[in-house]
Amino acid sequence: MNDAWLAFSAHARLSAPHGQGFFLHRADSIYDDAPDVRYEFPKAYLKAVREAVGDWIVYYEPVKAGPRGYFAVAQVHEMIESPSGNGMWWAMISPGSYLEFDSFVPRLLHGSPLEVALREPDGSPKKGGAQQLAVRRLPDADFARIVNMGLPQDLEAIEASRYDRKPEAADPAALFERPVHERLTRRAYRDVAFRRKVRAAYDERCAISGLGLRNGGGRPEVQAAHIRPVEENGSDSVRNGLALSATLHWMFDRGLIALDIPDPAIPWDVRVLVSDNKVPRDVADRLIRPERQLTLPKDRRDWPHPANIQWHRENRFGMGDPSALFSR
Repeated sequence: MNDAWLAFSAHARLSAPHGQGFFLHRADSIYDDAPDVRYEFPKAYLKAVREAVGDWIVYYEPVKAGPRGYFAVAQVHEMIESPSGNGMWWAMISPGSYLEFDSFVPRLLHGSPLEVALREPDGSPKKGGAQQLAVRRLPDADFARIVNMGLPQDLEAIEASRYDRKPEAADPAALFERPVHERLTRRAYRDVAFRRKVRAAYDERCAISGLGLRNGGGRPEVQAAHIRPVEENGSDSVRNGLALSATLHWMFDRGLIALDIPDPAIPWDVRVLVSDNKVPRDVADRLIRPERQLTLPKDRRDWPHPANIQWHRENRFGMGDPSALFSR
């Protein structure tokens, strides 16, 4: 376990006792947002964001922007003024803290808001007021309820028995009820959550070979690879992930292959680069689709982030060897 992760985990445990926060975000936002890195906001929310520094927040997508509802959790590391000089501010997300929910959580459950502050005494939704705020505080009980719905306690057990033809009956007493904050910082749990989301985004098929192989029990052979490693401040966002076969995952991690977006105006044209001085042509031709183009998720919000692609290409491809030859 790396030092950055240990520091993050320790800080998260120290910051756990008080209330948490809420950030409203939409994929088509006019703000310079990257949910796993920063959240841009106007000066009007300075006080609310300052109070959230050191705390966990949940991300929420409004109904008019899409169906996701509450969709992720992260921890706020610090607040800085936007370097653009446009009068905006950034809430910087603690590296390694962002995690998308396994299941999106709706704002309403049986017609009643999950957040107590948004409910009338009869349980119906309030109008106006707090629900109009893009940044607000969130009581611990509301935060835990939302996270437990999006990232269930037994997610690891669910994944372990997912492809069992005759799964054993679960023993409720065997499930160790970990506090929400402890679960969110535990690497083993986060790996399972990340793997499930990345596999689902790519329809359980390898993004480079296009193959969707399964073993005899129906379990997909495809793995979830981080584009920018966690130990290098990479996040557990699907946009920092790729579904790859075991061999291609190994090659990608070692910089034998990489990705490139030749024209930023055509973000869906993601090309596969091959280090020709390290990978024999016949091997590349067997493992990679002839057109050398990455197969992208159906949901554009899950496409690899260009910044992550660039980081991997500059820091892993050819393992920093400027003489490394490549082909597209």
